[in-house]
Amino acid sequence: FLQLYRNAHKDVFCVSLITDEQQQGNECINANAKYCGECIQAGAKCGWCTDPNFLKQGETVSSRCDEVESLIKRGCNLTLIENPVGKQRVLKNIPVTNRGKNKKLKPEEITQIQPQKLDITLRSGEPQSFNLTFKRAEDYPIDLYYLMDLSYSMKDDLENVKNLGTSLMLEMTKITSDFRIGFGSFVEKTVMPYISTTPAKLLNPCTGDQTCTSPFSYKNVLKLTSNGSLFNTLVGQQHISGNLDSPEGGFDAIMQVAVCGDQIGWRNVTRLLVFSTDAGFHFAGDGKLGGIVLPNDGKCHLENNIYTMSHYYDYPSIAHLVQKLSDNNIQTIFAVTEEFQPVYQELKNLIPKSAVGTLSANSSNVINLIVDAYNSLSSEVILENSKLPDGVTIAYTAHCKNGVVNEGENGRKCSNISIGDEVKFSISITSKGCPTKTKLKPIKIKPLGFTEELEIHLNFICECECHKKGIKDSPDCHFGNGTYECGACRCNEGRVGRNCECSSNEISTEDMDLACRNKNSTDICSNNGECVCGKCECKTRENPNERYSGKYCECDNFNCDRSGNLLCGGHGRCECGKCVCDPMWSESACDCSLDKSTCLASNKQECNGRGTCKCGSCKCTDPKFQGPTCETCPTCPGVCAEHKECVECKAFGTGEKKDTCQQECSDFNLIEVKSRDKLPQPHETPYPVMHCKERDANDCWFYYTYAVKNKTEKVVHVVEKPECPTGPDIVPIVIGVVVGIVLIGLALLFIWKLLMIIHDRREFAKFEKEKMNAKWDTGENPIYKSAVTTVVNPKYEGK
Repeated sequence: FLQLYRNAHKDVFCVSLITDEQQQGNECINANAKYCGECIQAGAKCGWCTDPNFLKQGETVSSRCDEVESLIKRGCNLTLIENPVGKQRVLKNIPVTNRGKNKKLKPEEITQIQPQKLDITLRSGEPQSFNLTFKRAEDYPIDLYYLMDLSYSMKDDLENVKNLGTSLMLEMTKITSDFRIGFGSFVEKTVMPYISTTPAKLLNPCTGDQTCTSPFSYKNVLKLTSNGSLFNTLVGQQHISGNLDSPEGGFDAIMQVAVCGDQIGWRNVTRLLVFSTDAGFHFAGDGKLGGIVLPNDGKCHLENNIYTMSHYYDYPSIAHLVQKLSDNNIQTIFAVTEEFQPVYQELKNLIPKSAVGTLSANSSNVINLIVDAYNSLSSEVILENSKLPDGVTIAYTAHCKNGVVNEGENGRKCSNISIGDEVKFSISITSKGCPTKTKLKPIKIKPLGFTEELEIHLNFICECECHKKGIKDSPDCHFGNGTYECGACRCNEGRVGRNCECSSNEISTEDMDLACRNKNSTDICSNNGECVCGKCECKTRENPNERYSGKYCECDNFNCDRSGNLLCGGHGRCECGKCVCDPMWSESACDCSLDKSTCLASNKQECNGRGTCKCGSCKCTDPKFQGPTCETCPTCPGVCAEHKECVECKAFGTGEKKDTCQQECSDFNLIEVKSRDKLPQPHETPYPVMHCKERDANDCWFYYTYAVKNKTEKVVHVVEKPECPTGPDIVPIVIGVVVGIVLIGLALLFIWKLLMIIHDRREFAKFEKEKMNAKWDTGENPIYKSAVTTVVNPKYEGK
């Protein structure tokens, strides 16, 4: 739920979220434990205070159970708190084997997991963790059993399998020097309608001239052996048989191979079962067609190496097969034809540590199929554990090759493991409470397909150590009506009360209720508790830190004054509605510090001589000065110049302090604004604001304001772009000069021309005037001689 409170310094409502733990109460208090053992089973953090004088008036016995830190805060000495912890002991820890092919060891001398046996003591809710190491051993022995479908459709496959022994032995020597191989075959249940039961068909189920052997369910032809030639010989003597329906009885054969360990010859080594067929399979329930209704019992029924109960027990279910294969550490390889690969692929998903390979039509690729499948299976390790006791959980984290870490469901396995690789698993076991069964089987953890395992013996802490020192029928428990243990009475059946002083039939009477009422009050236990045996037992709150107390449950530790949303300001404890302050704190909410060292200015004067120290902070008497020690004066001359370098480096990354900006200029908050009109104005803020204009390293002007907010918080608002003077535009200037020169030249030419015209006109006028005034003589010049000479031709007659 949500809790609302008003901030002490601003008229603002705030919302705080109560955590789930506070809302529901801690597990220790919720347990309402009546004795120590019940308390420590509630959770790993729960402790029980054994101090006889620990409980306050009105508190119930269950109040002794709480988180250890809370008990200490409530005044219980740590030495008197029962808080047992789990432990673990390594009982067997043989290191994993390091060896090569040249070092011969028996299978039982090879170790692939470490440790092998642990003894773990669990405390409820407290996980116990340990590491398990797995190393895939080099030259590890392998047992391989080849189980083949000998129905008529596998006739050509049988011919290729007859030489499988020596060829497979040769190939597997590349992997291990200790390899054994066996062979078995199956057909179908020997009842109708799976086979024909006519006498002739029972002798030879095949048609025409084909000679086949009598039908059978499962036959163990060759026990596991290292003699490859013997394999070839015995398999070469086998003959095809026949049946009526398409699905085969292979599940019956797999079950017998898994559970008949002695007859098959399985060793405690890698066990591989190759299941070869070209058909599907019958499973549990299909036996009803032949009148077989008894479920498969999962036991060995081989007589003379032949399964004799196929007509009596139904086919096993897939889950039954999975269990038996896992119990016997058998890894299965399904070698099937392409037609049935999807069916067996789905079956593989249900059977851990199994693989599917595609068999060619005549099984010619069976050796490569087996080798590839083995490499696939052995490159992955998957851990499994046996059934866990009630309330016990286990978690795995795998630390695989190349730093790969798998968690959750994938924490059980690692992939791509090569021979000689070592991987580790972190395993954590946790219990909740104590199991009801007294005798528990050990938990076994093992890698699927391997015989080695880690055995874990579990013990549970269900009682406290002080339980052993309990005094039965103690006189401290009202004349022996209970056992006095762990600082409190553990009442006998039918008795109640802190000291077992009342019978359960006498819990509520009028006289007892009267003793639980405060004077002049009608409320029993102030409506904050219950009256038990004439004494108030106060109820618990949802918040484990909140408690009622007092003879009538009239007191509590949560209804005191708060400061900063903290009870008693976080500097005291609430007792019966009033704060009891810690040393050096005072006032009703313990929010006034008596320490004056925080008021000393840099000159060692209290509040710089310009104020008084109250509750650890300065109250400045000079309105110009602000700050925690009255040393800040935002409107004093020199403030702009003092902060210029820091503002420049924080806002623009320039200036003398740009390299040391973070170290020297972290005492104020910088806020950028778009323009000068966005800067705070003095009339807009409740605190003084200083407007500054400074020139930066680029000869630009930048504008900012400096102020001290809430007396301590220095705030600078700066215009995000400085104002820089723009340089001259050269092109217009050049054009202007050129145009100016041309215009001036033209003007000078015009003036010169005008002056010349005026001068010429004046000269012409003067000439005209002189011409008018001139007086010329009209007589001829005596020395004048005409330039024209006239000659008359004498012969000219005038015609």
